[in-house]
Amino acid sequence: MDQRYSTENLLVLRKLTRAVADLLRGQMHTYLSALAPVMRPAGLLGHYVQGGSKEVSRDAVKTFQELEGIYGNSATSKPFGLLKELRTPFEVSGSALELSSVEYNYQATANGHSKAVSIMSPFKWVLSYADFTPARLKQLLLDKHRTDSETARFVLHYSLLQLVLVRQPAVTQILEDLRFKIASGRIPEFGDLPVITITSLVPTVRPPDDVIIQATEIAGRDTFEELVDVEGVQAMHDPLKDRLTELLASHGVK
Repeated sequence: MDQRYSTENLLVLRKLTRAVADLLRGQMHTYLSALAPVMRPAGLLGHYVQGGSKEVSRDAVKTFQELEGIYGNSATSKPFGLLKELRTPFEVSGSALELSSVEYNYQATANGHSKAVSIMSPFKWVLSYADFTPARLKQLLLDKHRTDSETARFVLHYSLLQLVLVRQPAVTQILEDLRFKIASGRIPEFGDLPVITITSLVPTVRPPDDVIIQATEIAGRDTFEELVDVEGVQAMHDPLKDRLTELLASHGVK
């Protein structure tokens, strides 16, 4: 086994990883609280939202058409199977945002032994409106007695968040300047539903498979958390400093 991941070193790295994760998550919550006012969909959609402006504007009409496209692509496909029509005015459940840890399935193989493991990325999160987290959506999809209206509300709110970020590119730029990457992707069990993720630029590393297998067997759980990449952190650059250095050099200042 790689001695960098001895039992003693692994414990130290786990504690360090959780400390860094707490720091980064706290920062992101602060940033999202400050950005929440510009991420309210009601301001973009006007009369299409319950309690929104009654004035019909061209911008709101165009924005709603974009929303219809995003919603329709997700709603009609599996696992939702909803009607494409989006009835208005619809209700938006606040603008509070929530971060949910990202996990992915991984097949660890070592010494002729293979094990299915759920790997958590400690510095990457799914961004959603507070009442519509991925965990709650998974529970809803498992409920055989769920109604179409309940499912539609989830699809709508994920579509709204996608729309807001498309319409507010400055939010993406601000987060990137703060060393967080925001992107839209897919989660297999949610079909074509757009899912927004936020990832810190602080690097992580997944240890060799034999380390993962041994650690999960000792813990008695088929889950493992990526670890902070200490060498990667030490090699990180400051984008602003790099740009300023280039600017100084272009003016003949060394």
